[in-house]
Amino acid sequence: MPSKPAKTTHRSNKSTHQVFLPLLVLSLFFWFFYRLVFHFPVWFDETIGKFVFFALPVVLYVAITANRQILASFALDKVQKGLLIGLAIGGLFGFTGVFLGALSNGGQVVSTPYYLANWFWWEFFLALLTGFWETLFFFSFVMTVVLEKYKQWSALRQMFFVSLIFLVFHLPNIFARFTSVAVLWQIILLFAFALGQALLFYNRRNAYVLVLNQAIWGMVLLINF
Repeated sequence: MPSKPAKTTHRSNKSTHQVFLPLLVLSLFFWFFYRLVFHFPVWFDETIGKFVFFALPVVLYVAITANRQILASFALDKVQKGLLIGLAIGGLFGFTGVFLGALSNGGQVVSTPYYLANWFWWEFFLALLTGFWETLFFFSFVMTVVLEKYKQWSALRQMFFVSLIFLVFHLPNIFARFTSVAVLWQIILLFAFALGQALLFYNRRNAYVLVLNQAIWGMVLLINF
């Protein structure tokens, strides 16, 4: 009797290792195809598009492997702590955005109640959706599997690998929106952000931290840059 759980775990891990890379490559291929061929509004990309290309692969992975570990980071008992930490880190992003904005305005801080604008809460809702889909896919799914599949790697190497995957998936959007030197800066900025998210996930295993953190980070970039 004691040997059966061990065999089940072994089969589950083996199945995970076999499915992960092919599923990841297929997701990348279809995501690239979608971004390069179709040009839907932002609201469609952040609702329907990312649900199809980011959420469904995770559902498929869980169905094939019967591995529920990726859902652990979304446990309900992590909501309060995760949102508080995400808000605190996001606040640092906001402060940095205001500081850099003041530097560009000759040292003057411009107080603008953006939260009263008609567009603000709609954009924040879309930012939360982006944070949710991408946290689910890149960290709760990809990073959880990387931590299990490549246990022999150092933590830094695991986080670099996940950050690189995050960056590659975002390349179509970068090349579509930016040109010349701006592309390089966007790549550096996005990779640094992904590395920070990977570090947070590695230390906290709390998806809510990453969701709120990414949403606030996106709003800071939208408002200030």
